[in-house]
Amino acid sequence: MHSSPSHGSLQAHSLVKRYRHAVAVDGLSFQVAPGMVTGFLGPNGAGKSTTLRMFLGLDTPTSGAATVDGRRLAELRHPMRVVGAMLDARAVHPRRTAADHLHAVARAGGMPRRRVAEMLGLVGLDSVADRAAGDFSLGMRQRLGMATALIGDPGILIFDEPLNGLDPEGIRWARSLMRGLAREGRTVLFSSHLMSEMELTADHLIVIHRGRLLADQSVAELIAAETSERVHVRAPDRDGLLDVLVRAGMRAAVDERAPADALTVSAATPDEVGRVAAAHGFELSELTRVRDSLEDAFLAMTTDPKGA
Repeated sequence: MHSSPSHGSLQAHSLVKRYRHAVAVDGLSFQVAPGMVTGFLGPNGAGKSTTLRMFLGLDTPTSGAATVDGRRLAELRHPMRVVGAMLDARAVHPRRTAADHLHAVARAGGMPRRRVAEMLGLVGLDSVADRAAGDFSLGMRQRLGMATALIGDPGILIFDEPLNGLDPEGIRWARSLMRGLAREGRTVLFSSHLMSEMELTADHLIVIHRGRLLADQSVAELIAAETSERVHVRAPDRDGLLDVLVRAGMRAAVDERAPADALTVSAATPDEVGRVAAAHGFELSELTRVRDSLEDAFLAMTTDPKGA
């Protein structure tokens, strides 16, 4: 990508979506800022896809508003140049070639024909441009979906599960693409069930559960708020070390899942544990700070009573 699109943001304003027998989205308010990759997390049925559809004007809010750059998508003169989205990679006619599909999209958005070749090259599909989309693997369809979202050179990108079906190389490519778009000053919002990838890709997270907002903070802040940090220590004389650590007032315990010479110490730093061990002449074979993952944090949030 080469241009500098106008910076824009997505805003949910007290967003509510009710169906006859259920509330899919329940008073959501948040903003997705430009210049960073924002991850959109929530268990299945949390209301993520419904929220994305309301941003794109595909579902109408029961109350509240979902705006793009402060306006509803329908009010934008050239929506494709402002926001690009991939919600379903299968939404391409199976007998249409990748090039034909992108030509049709470019024509509808008033974009020059050269954008088609540029986008096919960007997503690595130039060698299969004349193959029918119905013959594509899911990973290739994901790439075509991302090309479709980008063809209008928009400042705002929405990707729903863009990593589905991609092999490890493809996942790395998609991560690099999204981070590159954010570095250009674009607004990037993506959902994924792959927690390890979300942790590697996103700068900021919006977490929803049962249609309500649970968190709107950086990845590091969310992990720090929802999980504990601890020290993993291994020593030839494990039991002797355990005794002196406990007598020093530390919360040390044997971890049954760890090696036989290992202890876990909560609410302490490696320096503090090391000082006590050294003062009593204990030899250490390992002293490591351990932090839970985003997956641990997410599970803690969404199974906690406050998420009910």
